[in-house]
Amino acid sequence: MIKSIITFLFMSVTLYATPSFAPLLQIETNGTVKDMVLDKQTLLLATDNGQIQIYDYEQKKFIKNIMLPDVKDFMGDLIPARVFSTDVMDERYLLLSDSGKGGYANLWIEEKGVLTQLLSSDNKQAAIKARFITKEKILLGTLSNEAILFDSVNKKEIFHVQLSESKFSDFALTIDRSQAVYACESGILNVIDTSTGKVLNVLKGQNVDNVYKVDFKQGIVAGAGQDRRASLYDISTKTGEYIEGSFLIYATGLSPSAKRVAFSLDENNNISIFERNGKRKIAELQGQKSTLNTILFKNENVLFSSSDDSTVMMWEIP
Repeated sequence: MIKSIITFLFMSVTLYATPSFAPLLQIETNGTVKDMVLDKQTLLLATDNGQIQIYDYEQKKFIKNIMLPDVKDFMGDLIPARVFSTDVMDERYLLLSDSGKGGYANLWIEEKGVLTQLLSSDNKQAAIKARFITKEKILLGTLSNEAILFDSVNKKEIFHVQLSESKFSDFALTIDRSQAVYACESGILNVIDTSTGKVLNVLKGQNVDNVYKVDFKQGIVAGAGQDRRASLYDISTKTGEYIEGSFLIYATGLSPSAKRVAFSLDENNNISIFERNGKRKIAELQGQKSTLNTILFKNENVLFSSSDDSTVMMWEIP
C-alpha cells in the first residue's frame, strides 16, 4: 500500500513538473553583450568591444559589423568603446557608448557605411539607453532618470523631462513606439508619451527597490526587481501583481501578445516562462552561464537571451 502511494506521488510530480529546455542555438560574439535588439530575422548585438554585430539567425551567420573609433582610457591608452545601447530603423543603426570623456555619452548613427556622431562628451549627456522613435527622433534615458527626445537632424532636444530623483535603470517601448515605460531604483515606473514627454501613468506598489529591466506590450508592463519580485501591471485596469523569485531578478520579456512572460528568477541564470494570466509556470530554459541582461520574444514560441558574457542563446518552447 505504502509503495503504491509513493509510486503515485512520484508519477504525479513527474506529470506536473515544469518542462526544461536547452538552447536551440548558441551565438558567439566578439565581446560581452550589453544590449540586444531583434529586427526581422536579424539580431543587433552591442558589445563592450566597440561594435555592434548583426547576426542573421535564419542563415546562422554574421552579416554586418559596425565599429566605433577607439577611445582613450585614464592612462591615455586607446581601448575599444563600450557600446551600451543599439537600435535600427530603415537601415539606420544607432550606437550609444558611455566611453566619452568624463564618462559622458557618445551617440552615433551609421547609415550606408557612414558613421555620424550626434552627441559627444561636450554635450555632457549621461545617457545609457537609446531607441529610435522615428527615423529622425531618438529617445534617451539618462542616469539621472531623465527622458529626452532628441532630433538627430537638427541635433537638438525636443523635450527633456525629469521623471524622478532616483537613478535610471531601463526603459521599454510599446510596439508602435508611441509610449515608453521608464524604470528606476525606487521601484516606481513612469509611462510617458514619446512624442511629448507627458507622464501618462505612474505604476507603483509591486516593487519596493530597483527595477533592473522592463518590457511593455499590449498594455502590460513587466518589471524585473532587485527585491526578488517579478512585477506585472495592467495599464487598462490600473492593477498590479508580482511573482516571488529566489534571487535578484535581472531580466524580463513579454511575448508579442503579452500572454506569456519570462523572468530570470533564480541564481542559476535559468529563465522561467509563465502564462501571464494565472501566473502558471510552463517552461524553464537552462543553459545561460552568466547574469542575464536581455530577454526578447520573436513570437509566442521562440525567444532570445543574452547575459554578461559573449554567448547569445535562441530558444524554442511549445
